[in-house]
Amino acid sequence: MSVTCGSITLRVLLLGQRLETRGLEHQDTIALLPLTLRIGQKGVAFLFRYGVVVFAGLSAAEEDALLASLRPRIIEPLATPEIDQLSIVVIPEGEDHIDPSGAIVLKDASTERLQIIANVMSKSVVLALHESQIAVAFDQLEPLAVGIKRRGRSGREARQLIQQIGDILLTQHRMVGRVAVEDKPDVLWDRPELERLYARLADEYELAERSRAIDRKLTLVSETVRTLLELVQDQRSVRLEWYIIGLISIEILLSVYQIFFRLH
Repeated sequence: MSVTCGSITLRVLLLGQRLETRGLEHQDTIALLPLTLRIGQKGVAFLFRYGVVVFAGLSAAEEDALLASLRPRIIEPLATPEIDQLSIVVIPEGEDHIDPSGAIVLKDASTERLQIIANVMSKSVVLALHESQIAVAFDQLEPLAVGIKRRGRSGREARQLIQQIGDILLTQHRMVGRVAVEDKPDVLWDRPELERLYARLADEYELAERSRAIDRKLTLVSETVRTLLELVQDQRSVRLEWYIIGLISIEILLSVYQIFFRLH
């Protein structure tokens, strides 16, 4: 960007499960990983395949226009996008750091520095979504377990438990295969001197810690769901055995009745 002094607003939007970026490259493309586009005179947009778009220095009209063009490319869009925002202050001859107010201070607004910030913020907003989803999963598991314990029913509960397992597997696949939270951005291969900035940001937003916490919670939820599902299946097996015993008893009674009828 051409900003040498002043402030920039950076907005992060998680739009859906995936964003198809193929075919979006044009003459205003700055970089490919992530796809970085120059918008207008001063704006830059970073497009991540795991469904996140980061705007830096765009007007509201430019944001709306780009979002409208991206809407057909969003796979499994969220009903309500996850949004985050921060301020970037550019102070030439200064040092890159994070202000106590939460603003990020840079000595220049180069595309590489903005890429690093966009990378960290995009992962942070994905983590925030998964954290809220896992909290909902925990809230759903407790009444489900209580219902199975009290009523011993398995029909609706079993379907919900299987759905929970599917959601957990999808979340794990997205975290590991697409987002790769703990992987460093590719720009650091060409600009290793910016690794300190990335380390500060990753530490500020606790990317590694939050990712590991989500992994632990996913493991706990997965084990809990599987245990409950096994209990449901055991209950079904016991019920089926009683049905078989009942049928055998009826058959024996019918046979006894026939023998008794023939004798008399």
